[in-house]
Amino acid sequence: MLKHTFKNPLLPGFYPDPSICRVGEDYYMVTSSFVYYPGLPIFHSKDMVHWEQIGHGIHRPDQLDYKNCETSLGLWAPSIRYHEGTFYIINTFVSEGREARRDNYIITATNPAGPWSDPVFVEGADGIDSSLFFDDDGSLWYAGNFISEEKLYEGHHGIYLNELDPMTFQFKGPRYIIWDGKKSYSRWIEAPHIYKKDGWYYLMVAEGGTFINHSVQMARCRTINGDYEVCPRNPIISHRHMPVLNPISVTGHADITDTQNGEWWMVLLAVRPYEGGHYNLGRETFMVPMVWAEDGWPMIDNETGLVNEEERLPNLPRCVYPPMPETDNFESSTLQMQWNTIHPPLDMFYSLTQRSGYLRLKLRPEVMEEICTPSFVGRRQRHKEFLAKTAMEFTPSTPLEEAGIALVQDDRFHYLMTVSEKEGKPVLQLWKTEKGVRTLVKETVLDTCEESKTSRIYLSVQGHTEGYTFYYGYDEQEMIPFVSNMDGSLLSSVVNEGFTGAYIGMYASSNHTASENHADFDWFSYQGE
Repeated sequence: MLKHTFKNPLLPGFYPDPSICRVGEDYYMVTSSFVYYPGLPIFHSKDMVHWEQIGHGIHRPDQLDYKNCETSLGLWAPSIRYHEGTFYIINTFVSEGREARRDNYIITATNPAGPWSDPVFVEGADGIDSSLFFDDDGSLWYAGNFISEEKLYEGHHGIYLNELDPMTFQFKGPRYIIWDGKKSYSRWIEAPHIYKKDGWYYLMVAEGGTFINHSVQMARCRTINGDYEVCPRNPIISHRHMPVLNPISVTGHADITDTQNGEWWMVLLAVRPYEGGHYNLGRETFMVPMVWAEDGWPMIDNETGLVNEEERLPNLPRCVYPPMPETDNFESSTLQMQWNTIHPPLDMFYSLTQRSGYLRLKLRPEVMEEICTPSFVGRRQRHKEFLAKTAMEFTPSTPLEEAGIALVQDDRFHYLMTVSEKEGKPVLQLWKTEKGVRTLVKETVLDTCEESKTSRIYLSVQGHTEGYTFYYGYDEQEMIPFVSNMDGSLLSSVVNEGFTGAYIGMYASSNHTASENHADFDWFSYQGE
Protein backbone atom coordinates (compact mmCIF):
# COMPACT_ATOMS: atom_id res chain seq x y z
CA MET A 1 0.00 0.00 0.00
CA LEU A 2 1.36 3.40 -0.98
CA LYS A 3 2.22 5.48 2.07
CA HIS A 4 0.83 9.00 2.15
CA THR A 5 3.85 10.36 3.96
CA PHE A 6 7.39 11.43 3.13
CA LYS A 7 10.56 11.17 5.16
CA ASN A 8 12.65 14.12 6.30
CA PRO A 9 15.15 15.42 5.39
CA LEU A 10 14.20 16.43 1.87
CA LEU A 11 17.86 16.90 1.00
CA PRO A 12 20.11 14.74 3.19
CA GLY A 13 23.63 15.95 3.78
CA PHE A 14 25.13 19.42 3.80
CA TYR A 15 22.37 21.50 2.17
CA PRO A 16 21.66 24.34 4.65
CA ASP A 17 19.68 27.58 4.49
CA PRO A 18 17.09 26.48 1.92
CA SER A 19 15.14 29.04 -0.08
CA ILE A 20 12.17 28.09 -2.24
CA CYS A 21 9.92 29.62 -4.86
CA ARG A 22 7.06 28.38 -7.02
CA VAL A 23 6.52 29.13 -10.70
CA GLY A 24 3.16 27.73 -11.75
CA GLU A 25 3.34 24.02 -10.94
CA ASP A 26 7.14 23.95 -10.62
CA TYR A 27 9.17 24.45 -7.45
CA TYR A 28 12.77 25.61 -7.22
CA MET A 29 15.09 25.56 -4.26
CA VAL A 30 18.64 26.78 -3.59
CA THR A 31 20.92 26.20 -0.58
CA SER A 32 24.19 27.51 0.83
CA SER A 33 27.53 26.09 -0.30
CA PHE A 34 30.21 28.21 1.45
CA VAL A 35 33.61 27.63 -0.25
CA TYR A 36 32.63 24.64 -2.36
CA TYR A 37 32.48 25.02 -6.12
CA PRO A 38 30.30 24.94 -8.17
CA GLY A 39 28.31 26.99 -5.67
CA LEU A 40 24.66 27.49 -4.76
CA PRO A 41 23.11 24.14 -5.85
CA ILE A 42 19.69 24.57 -7.47
CA PHE A 43 16.95 21.94 -7.33
CA HIS A 44 13.63 21.43 -9.11
CA SER A 45 10.51 19.54 -8.03
CA LYS A 46 6.91 19.01 -9.07
CA ASP A 47 5.65 17.47 -5.83
CA MET A 48 7.95 19.19 -3.26
CA VAL A 49 9.10 15.78 -2.00
CA HIS A 50 11.25 14.48 -4.84
CA TRP A 51 13.94 16.90 -6.00
CA GLU A 52 16.41 16.81 -8.86
CA GLN A 53 19.47 19.00 -9.00
CA ILE A 54 19.40 21.03 -12.22
CA GLY A 55 22.38 23.35 -11.83
CA HIS A 56 24.36 25.79 -9.73
CA GLY A 57 24.07 29.54 -9.37
CA ILE A 58 27.86 29.94 -9.39
CA HIS A 59 29.14 27.66 -12.15
CA ARG A 60 32.03 29.46 -13.90
CA PRO A 61 35.44 29.69 -12.17
CA ASP A 62 35.74 33.39 -13.05
CA GLN A 63 32.13 34.22 -12.12
CA LEU A 64 32.94 35.01 -8.48
CA ASP A 65 36.22 35.57 -6.64
CA TYR A 66 36.22 33.16 -3.68
CA LYS A 67 39.21 35.03 -2.18
CA ASN A 68 40.72 31.79 -0.81
CA CYS A 69 38.25 31.86 2.08
CA GLU A 70 38.31 29.33 4.88
CA THR A 71 35.68 26.61 4.75
CA SER A 72 32.88 28.27 6.74
CA LEU A 73 33.13 31.58 4.90
CA GLY A 74 32.17 32.16 1.26
CA LEU A 75 28.65 31.75 -0.08
CA TRP A 76 26.14 32.09 2.77
CA ALA A 77 22.34 31.78 2.70
CA PRO A 78 21.03 32.50 -0.80
CA SER A 79 17.43 33.41 -1.59
CA ILE A 80 15.68 32.55 -4.88
CA ARG A 81 12.75 34.44 -6.37
CA TYR A 82 10.96 34.65 -9.73
CA HIS A 83 9.46 37.75 -11.34
CA GLU A 84 8.11 38.28 -14.84
CA GLY A 85 10.18 35.65 -16.63
CA THR A 86 13.41 36.05 -14.67
CA PHE A 87 14.85 34.09 -11.74
CA TYR A 88 16.82 36.03 -9.14
CA ILE A 89 19.26 34.74 -6.55
CA ILE A 90 20.62 37.14 -3.97
CA ASN A 91 23.51 35.92 -1.85
CA THR A 92 26.00 37.13 0.75
CA PHE A 93 29.68 36.45 0.14
CA VAL A 94 31.47 36.55 3.48
CA SER A 95 35.24 37.00 3.73
CA GLU A 96 37.92 38.19 6.15
CA GLY A 97 36.04 36.69 9.13
CA ARG A 98 32.46 35.79 9.99
CA GLU A 99 31.54 39.31 11.08
CA ALA A 100 33.97 41.15 8.81
CA ARG A 101 33.42 41.74 5.11
CA ARG A 102 29.94 40.88 3.79
CA ASP A 103 29.31 41.55 0.12
CA ASN A 104 25.79 41.06 -1.20
CA TYR A 105 25.26 40.36 -4.89
CA ILE A 106 22.48 39.40 -7.29
CA ILE A 107 22.60 36.93 -10.18
CA THR A 108 19.81 36.33 -12.70
CA ALA A 109 18.74 33.71 -15.23
CA THR A 110 15.79 33.04 -17.50
CA ASN A 111 16.36 29.29 -17.01
CA PRO A 112 17.01 28.22 -13.40
CA ALA A 113 19.30 25.46 -14.69
CA GLY A 114 21.56 28.23 -15.99
CA PRO A 115 23.52 29.89 -17.27
CA TRP A 116 23.40 32.49 -14.50
CA SER A 117 24.68 36.02 -14.96
CA ASP A 118 27.80 37.51 -13.49
CA PRO A 119 27.17 38.95 -10.02
CA VAL A 120 26.00 42.52 -9.54
CA PHE A 121 27.13 43.69 -6.11
CA VAL A 122 24.76 45.94 -4.19
CA GLU A 123 26.85 48.87 -3.00
CA GLY A 124 26.46 49.67 0.68
CA ALA A 125 24.57 46.44 1.41
CA ASP A 126 26.04 45.22 4.67
CA GLY A 127 24.83 42.28 6.70
CA ILE A 128 24.00 38.68 5.77
CA ASP A 129 21.17 36.49 4.49
CA SER A 130 19.68 39.09 2.19
CA SER A 131 16.48 38.46 0.23
CA LEU A 132 14.40 40.17 -2.45
CA PHE A 133 10.71 41.07 -2.49
CA PHE A 134 8.74 42.20 -5.54
CA ASP A 135 5.70 44.21 -4.49
CA ASP A 136 2.44 44.49 -6.41
CA ASP A 137 3.30 47.98 -7.65
CA GLY A 138 6.47 46.70 -9.34
CA SER A 139 8.85 47.98 -6.70
CA LEU A 140 11.81 45.81 -5.70
CA TRP A 141 12.92 45.64 -2.08
CA TYR A 142 16.05 44.37 -0.36
CA ALA A 143 15.83 42.90 3.14
CA GLY A 144 18.97 42.10 5.11
CA ASN A 145 20.30 41.98 8.62
CA PHE A 146 22.65 44.36 10.40
CA ILE A 147 24.78 44.32 13.53
CA SER A 148 23.40 46.98 15.85
CA GLU A 149 25.80 49.76 16.72
CA GLU A 150 24.14 49.93 20.15
CA LYS A 151 25.20 46.36 20.96
CA LEU A 152 22.91 46.30 23.96
CA TYR A 153 23.47 42.58 24.42
CA GLU A 154 25.27 39.68 22.77
CA GLY A 155 23.82 39.00 19.34
CA HIS A 156 21.99 42.34 19.10
CA HIS A 157 21.16 42.35 15.40
CA GLY A 158 18.24 43.68 13.39
CA ILE A 159 16.58 43.66 9.98
CA TYR A 160 16.60 46.57 7.55
CA LEU A 161 14.77 47.26 4.30
CA ASN A 162 15.82 49.31 1.29
CA GLU A 163 14.25 49.78 -2.11
CA LEU A 164 16.35 48.68 -5.09
CA ASP A 165 16.51 50.11 -8.57
CA PRO A 166 15.20 47.16 -10.65
CA MET A 167 17.62 47.93 -13.48
CA THR A 168 20.87 48.57 -11.60
CA PHE A 169 20.12 46.59 -8.40
CA GLN A 170 21.43 49.51 -6.36
CA PHE A 171 19.81 51.13 -3.33
CA LYS A 172 17.48 54.06 -3.83
CA GLY A 173 15.64 55.98 -1.16
CA PRO A 174 16.06 55.66 2.60
CA ARG A 175 16.95 52.62 4.66
CA TYR A 176 14.27 51.46 7.09
CA ILE A 177 14.89 49.43 10.21
CA ILE A 178 11.86 47.14 10.34
CA TRP A 179 12.84 44.85 13.22
CA ASP A 180 15.35 45.92 15.82
CA GLY A 181 16.22 42.98 18.01
CA LYS A 182 15.81 44.98 21.20
CA LYS A 183 12.06 45.13 20.58
CA SER A 184 11.81 41.41 21.28
CA TYR A 185 15.24 40.95 22.90
CA SER A 186 16.05 38.66 20.02
CA ARG A 187 19.58 37.42 19.41
CA TRP A 188 21.27 37.08 16.05
CA ILE A 189 18.22 37.94 13.95
CA GLU A 190 18.97 36.97 10.34
CA ALA A 191 17.52 35.30 7.24
CA PRO A 192 14.70 37.80 6.56
CA HIS A 193 12.00 36.94 4.01
CA ILE A 194 9.02 39.14 3.20
CA TYR A 195 5.65 37.79 2.00
CA LYS A 196 2.39 39.54 1.22
CA LYS A 197 -0.95 37.97 2.15
CA ASP A 198 -4.43 39.34 2.87
CA GLY A 199 -3.22 42.94 3.03
CA TRP A 200 -0.36 42.15 5.44
CA TYR A 201 3.36 42.18 4.87
CA TYR A 202 4.83 39.25 6.79
CA LEU A 203 8.46 39.24 7.82
CA MET A 204 10.00 35.91 8.74
CA VAL A 205 13.43 35.67 10.36
CA ALA A 206 15.77 33.18 11.94
CA GLU A 207 16.71 33.92 15.54
CA GLY A 208 18.82 32.51 18.34
CA GLY A 209 22.03 31.66 16.52
CA THR A 210 22.84 28.65 14.37
CA PHE A 211 23.02 25.98 17.07
CA ILE A 212 20.66 24.70 19.80
CA ASN A 213 18.70 27.96 20.20
CA HIS A 214 17.95 28.28 16.49
CA SER A 215 14.36 29.21 15.67
CA VAL A 216 11.95 30.74 13.15
CA GLN A 217 10.04 33.88 14.10
CA MET A 218 7.44 36.07 12.40
CA ALA A 219 6.28 39.69 12.39
CA ARG A 220 3.79 41.65 10.26
CA CYS A 221 2.79 45.13 9.20
CA ARG A 222 0.20 46.79 6.96
CA THR A 223 2.94 48.74 5.18
CA ILE A 224 6.18 47.23 3.93
CA ASN A 225 8.43 49.78 5.63
CA GLY A 226 6.50 50.29 8.84
CA ASP A 227 6.73 49.20 12.45
CA TYR A 228 6.36 45.43 12.36
CA GLU A 229 4.25 43.74 15.03
CA VAL A 230 5.94 40.66 16.47
CA CYS A 231 3.97 37.42 16.47
CA PRO A 232 2.74 36.68 20.01
CA ARG A 233 3.40 32.96 19.49
CA ASN A 234 7.06 33.29 18.51
CA PRO A 235 8.96 31.21 17.80
CA ILE A 236 6.60 29.66 15.29
CA ILE A 237 8.94 26.69 15.16
CA SER A 238 11.97 25.67 17.20
CA HIS A 239 13.43 22.60 18.90
CA ARG A 240 15.34 24.70 21.43
CA HIS A 241 13.23 23.35 24.28
CA MET A 242 14.10 19.74 23.42
CA PRO A 243 17.21 17.62 24.11
CA VAL A 244 20.01 18.10 21.61
CA LEU A 245 19.93 14.35 21.01
CA ASN A 246 16.40 14.51 19.67
CA PRO A 247 16.40 12.78 16.24
CA ILE A 248 15.99 16.23 14.65
CA SER A 249 17.58 19.25 16.29
CA VAL A 250 18.77 22.83 15.64
CA THR A 251 15.74 23.81 13.52
CA GLY A 252 15.67 27.26 11.91
CA HIS A 253 16.37 29.43 8.88
CA ALA A 254 13.19 28.90 6.85
CA ASP A 255 11.39 29.96 3.71
CA ILE A 256 7.74 29.31 2.77
CA THR A 257 5.63 28.91 -0.33
CA ASP A 258 2.07 28.15 -1.26
CA THR A 259 1.08 25.43 -3.72
CA GLN A 260 -1.19 25.70 -6.72
CA ASN A 261 -3.73 23.84 -4.57
CA GLY A 262 -3.71 26.40 -1.76
CA GLU A 263 -1.54 24.60 0.78
CA TRP A 264 1.41 26.25 2.51
CA TRP A 265 4.73 24.56 3.25
CA MET A 266 7.92 25.58 5.01
CA VAL A 267 11.43 24.44 4.15
CA LEU A 268 14.05 24.92 6.83
CA LEU A 269 17.35 23.60 8.07
CA ALA A 270 17.93 21.17 10.91
CA VAL A 271 20.49 18.55 11.92
CA ARG A 272 20.34 14.86 12.79
CA PRO A 273 22.68 14.46 15.77
CA TYR A 274 24.83 11.42 16.43
CA GLU A 275 25.17 9.94 19.89
CA GLY A 276 27.39 12.31 21.82
CA GLY A 277 25.80 15.39 20.32
CA HIS A 278 27.99 15.83 17.27
CA TYR A 279 26.80 15.69 13.68
CA ASN A 280 28.89 15.08 10.58
CA LEU A 281 26.22 15.53 7.91
CA GLY A 282 26.02 19.25 8.49
CA ARG A 283 22.77 21.17 8.38
CA GLU A 284 20.21 19.58 6.08
CA THR A 285 16.97 20.65 4.37
CA PHE A 286 13.65 19.60 5.96
CA MET A 287 10.01 20.44 5.26
CA VAL A 288 6.86 20.87 7.37
CA PRO A 289 3.23 21.83 6.56
CA MET A 290 2.03 25.26 7.60
CA VAL A 291 -1.39 26.89 8.02
CA TRP A 292 -2.57 30.46 8.60
CA ALA A 293 -4.61 30.56 11.82
CA GLU A 294 -7.79 32.57 12.33
CA ASP A 295 -5.81 35.46 13.82
CA GLY A 296 -3.73 35.68 10.65
CA TRP A 297 -0.52 34.29 12.12
CA PRO A 298 1.13 31.13 10.75
CA MET A 299 1.29 27.84 12.63
CA ILE A 300 2.94 24.50 11.90
CA ASP A 301 0.15 22.24 10.69
CA ASN A 302 0.91 18.89 12.30
CA GLU A 303 0.16 17.19 15.62
CA THR A 304 3.40 18.19 17.34
CA GLY A 305 4.24 21.62 15.96
CA LEU A 306 7.73 20.24 15.39
CA VAL A 307 9.82 19.02 12.48
CA ASN A 308 9.07 15.31 12.30
CA GLU A 309 10.95 12.48 10.66
CA GLU A 310 7.78 11.62 8.76
CA GLU A 311 5.16 14.07 7.46
CA ARG A 312 2.06 13.87 5.33
CA LEU A 313 2.47 14.39 1.61
CA PRO A 314 1.59 17.69 -0.06
CA ASN A 315 -1.56 17.55 -2.16
CA LEU A 316 0.42 17.46 -5.40
CA PRO A 317 0.79 14.91 -8.21
CA ARG A 318 3.64 12.51 -7.45
CA CYS A 319 6.70 13.08 -9.64
CA VAL A 320 9.82 10.97 -9.01
CA TYR A 321 13.25 11.66 -10.50
CA PRO A 322 16.19 9.27 -10.88
CA PRO A 323 18.23 9.20 -7.67
CA MET A 324 21.74 10.58 -7.45
CA PRO A 325 23.96 7.89 -9.04
CA GLU A 326 25.71 5.61 -6.57
CA THR A 327 28.66 5.12 -8.92
CA ASP A 328 30.42 7.56 -11.22
CA ASN A 329 32.48 5.84 -13.93
CA PHE A 330 33.83 9.19 -15.14
CA GLU A 331 32.73 8.52 -18.71
CA SER A 332 31.44 12.05 -19.33
CA SER A 333 33.51 15.07 -20.27
CA THR A 334 32.10 16.98 -17.29
CA LEU A 335 31.69 16.10 -13.64
CA GLN A 336 28.31 15.06 -12.28
CA MET A 337 26.57 17.76 -10.24
CA GLN A 338 27.26 15.93 -6.97
CA TRP A 339 30.98 16.72 -7.19
CA ASN A 340 32.68 19.82 -5.82
CA THR A 341 36.11 21.31 -5.44
CA ILE A 342 37.30 23.54 -2.59
CA HIS A 343 37.26 26.99 -4.27
CA PRO A 344 36.95 27.34 -8.05
CA PRO A 345 39.76 25.60 -9.96
CA LEU A 346 41.30 28.65 -11.63
CA ASP A 347 44.32 26.44 -12.36
CA MET A 348 42.56 23.32 -13.63
CA PHE A 349 43.92 20.35 -11.70
CA TYR A 350 41.61 17.59 -12.93
CA SER A 351 40.70 16.14 -16.30
CA LEU A 352 38.07 13.73 -17.58
CA THR A 353 39.48 13.63 -21.11
CA GLN A 354 43.24 13.07 -20.79
CA ARG A 355 42.48 9.42 -20.10
CA SER A 356 39.06 8.34 -21.24
CA GLY A 357 36.93 6.81 -18.50
CA TYR A 358 39.11 8.12 -15.67
CA LEU A 359 39.23 11.18 -13.46
CA ARG A 360 42.84 12.38 -13.50
CA LEU A 361 44.08 14.50 -10.61
CA LYS A 362 47.32 16.41 -10.95
CA LEU A 363 49.71 16.34 -8.02
CA ARG A 364 50.11 19.95 -6.96
CA PRO A 365 52.05 21.55 -4.07
CA GLU A 366 48.83 22.49 -2.22
CA VAL A 367 47.99 20.37 0.83
CA MET A 368 44.69 19.72 2.56
CA GLU A 369 45.78 21.17 5.90
CA GLU A 370 46.08 24.69 4.51
CA ILE A 371 43.47 27.17 3.31
CA CYS A 372 43.96 26.71 -0.41
CA THR A 373 42.57 25.00 -3.51
CA PRO A 374 43.91 21.45 -3.14
CA SER A 375 43.69 18.75 -5.81
CA PHE A 376 40.47 17.42 -4.33
CA VAL A 377 37.19 16.40 -5.96
CA GLY A 378 34.62 15.43 -3.35
CA ARG A 379 30.95 14.94 -2.62
CA ARG A 380 28.83 15.32 0.49
CA GLN A 381 28.52 12.62 3.11
CA ARG A 382 24.73 12.27 3.02
CA HIS A 383 24.08 9.34 5.37
CA LYS A 384 25.06 8.40 8.89
CA GLU A 385 26.04 4.96 7.59
CA PHE A 386 27.70 4.66 4.19
CA LEU A 387 30.32 2.80 2.18
CA ALA A 388 32.53 4.69 -0.27
CA LYS A 389 35.03 3.03 -2.59
CA THR A 390 37.29 3.94 -5.48
CA ALA A 391 39.76 2.30 -7.86
CA MET A 392 42.97 4.30 -8.15
CA GLU A 393 46.01 3.93 -10.37
CA PHE A 394 48.99 5.83 -9.05
CA THR A 395 52.75 5.31 -8.91
CA PRO A 396 54.45 7.72 -6.49
CA SER A 397 58.02 8.69 -7.30
CA THR A 398 58.97 10.46 -4.04
CA PRO A 399 57.88 10.25 -0.38
CA LEU A 400 56.20 13.64 -0.81
CA GLU A 401 53.85 12.45 -3.54
CA GLU A 402 50.55 11.04 -2.31
CA ALA A 403 47.07 10.29 -3.61
CA GLY A 404 43.98 8.55 -2.31
CA ILE A 405 40.77 9.21 -0.39
CA ALA A 406 40.07 12.26 1.78
CA LEU A 407 37.36 12.70 4.41
CA VAL A 408 37.12 16.42 5.05
CA GLN A 409 35.40 18.74 7.50
CA ASP A 410 37.86 21.55 6.75
CA ASP A 411 41.58 22.25 6.51
CA ARG A 412 41.99 21.72 10.27
CA PHE A 413 40.01 18.50 10.67
CA HIS A 414 40.22 15.63 8.17
CA TYR A 415 41.43 12.12 7.40
CA LEU A 416 43.59 11.09 4.45
CA MET A 417 44.16 7.50 3.29
CA THR A 418 46.85 7.83 0.66
CA VAL A 419 49.42 5.86 -1.30
CA SER A 420 52.95 7.25 -1.15
CA GLU A 421 56.55 6.05 -1.48
CA LYS A 422 59.02 5.08 1.23
CA GLU A 423 62.46 3.64 0.68
CA GLY A 424 61.60 2.82 -2.91
CA LYS A 425 58.41 0.95 -2.07
CA PRO A 426 54.77 1.98 -2.29
CA VAL A 427 53.13 2.42 1.11
CA LEU A 428 49.58 2.97 2.25
CA GLN A 429 49.24 5.60 4.97
CA LEU A 430 46.41 6.90 7.11
CA TRP A 431 46.80 10.51 8.24
CA LYS A 432 44.75 12.33 10.85
CA THR A 433 44.66 16.11 10.93
CA GLU A 434 43.29 17.61 14.14
CA LYS A 435 43.40 21.32 14.89
CA GLY A 436 45.64 21.71 11.86
CA VAL A 437 48.26 19.21 13.07
CA ARG A 438 48.78 16.23 10.79
CA THR A 439 49.89 12.93 12.32
CA LEU A 440 50.52 9.49 10.83
CA VAL A 441 48.15 6.89 12.27
CA LYS A 442 49.36 3.81 10.40
CA GLU A 443 51.29 2.74 7.34
CA THR A 444 51.87 -0.53 5.55
CA VAL A 445 54.03 -1.55 2.62
CA LEU A 446 51.88 -2.52 -0.34
CA ASP A 447 52.30 -5.85 -2.07
CA THR A 448 54.48 -5.50 -5.16
CA CYS A 449 54.84 -9.16 -6.05
CA GLU A 450 52.82 -8.70 -9.23
CA GLU A 451 53.29 -5.90 -11.72
CA SER A 452 49.57 -5.09 -11.65
CA LYS A 453 49.71 -4.44 -7.94
CA THR A 454 52.21 -1.63 -8.13
CA SER A 455 49.76 0.99 -9.37
CA ARG A 456 46.09 -0.09 -9.13
CA ILE A 457 44.57 -0.24 -5.68
CA TYR A 458 41.06 -0.19 -4.28
CA LEU A 459 40.47 2.17 -1.37
CA SER A 460 37.35 2.10 0.76
CA VAL A 461 35.91 3.77 3.84
CA GLN A 462 32.88 2.74 5.84
CA GLY A 463 31.19 5.38 7.95
CA HIS A 464 28.84 5.03 10.90
CA THR A 465 27.84 7.18 13.83
CA GLU A 466 30.78 6.12 16.00
CA GLY A 467 33.51 6.46 13.44
CA TYR A 468 35.15 5.58 10.16
CA THR A 469 36.79 2.30 9.17
CA PHE A 470 39.31 2.19 6.33
CA TYR A 471 39.99 -0.69 3.93
CA TYR A 472 42.15 -1.39 0.91
CA GLY A 473 42.46 -4.21 -1.60
CA TYR A 474 44.20 -5.43 -4.74
CA ASP A 475 40.95 -6.77 -6.13
CA GLU A 476 37.60 -5.02 -6.49
CA GLN A 477 35.90 -7.56 -4.21
CA GLU A 478 38.67 -7.41 -1.61
CA MET A 479 38.42 -5.32 1.56
CA ILE A 480 41.50 -5.72 3.73
CA PRO A 481 40.98 -3.91 7.07
CA PHE A 482 43.49 -1.12 7.51
CA VAL A 483 42.33 1.02 10.46
CA SER A 484 39.05 0.55 12.32
CA ASN A 485 36.79 3.02 14.11
CA MET A 486 38.66 6.27 13.75
CA ASP A 487 36.91 8.92 15.82
CA GLY A 488 33.91 10.20 13.90
CA SER A 489 33.57 13.37 15.94
CA LEU A 490 36.75 14.70 14.32
CA LEU A 491 34.61 15.59 11.29
CA SER A 492 31.78 17.08 13.29
CA SER A 493 30.48 20.59 12.65
CA VAL A 494 30.43 21.01 16.42
CA VAL A 495 34.13 20.20 16.84
CA ASN A 496 35.32 22.66 14.21
CA GLU A 497 32.61 25.21 15.07
CA GLY A 498 31.78 25.36 11.39
CA PHE A 499 28.79 25.63 9.12
CA THR A 500 29.57 22.84 6.66
CA GLY A 501 29.16 19.07 6.61
CA ALA A 502 31.67 16.32 5.89
CA TYR A 503 32.89 15.66 2.37
CA ILE A 504 34.47 12.52 0.95
CA GLY A 505 36.40 12.29 -2.27
CA MET A 506 39.65 11.91 -4.19
CA TYR A 507 42.83 13.78 -3.33
CA ALA A 508 46.36 14.18 -4.63
CA SER A 509 49.32 16.31 -3.51
CA SER A 510 53.05 16.73 -3.96
CA ASN A 511 53.36 18.42 -0.54
CA HIS A 512 54.92 21.79 -1.38
CA THR A 513 57.15 20.40 -4.15
CA ALA A 514 56.90 20.56 -7.92
CA SER A 515 55.60 17.42 -9.62
CA GLU A 516 54.51 16.32 -13.08
CA ASN A 517 52.83 13.22 -11.66
CA HIS A 518 49.12 12.43 -11.52
CA ALA A 519 46.66 9.91 -10.08
CA ASP A 520 43.91 8.28 -12.13
CA PHE A 521 40.60 7.22 -10.60
CA ASP A 522 38.60 4.67 -12.62
CA TRP A 523 35.37 5.08 -10.68
CA PHE A 524 33.98 6.20 -7.34
CA SER A 525 30.99 4.64 -5.60
CA TYR A 526 29.00 5.79 -2.58
CA GLN A 527 26.22 3.76 -0.97
CA GLY A 528 24.31 5.14 2.00
CA GLU A 529 21.47 4.10 4.24
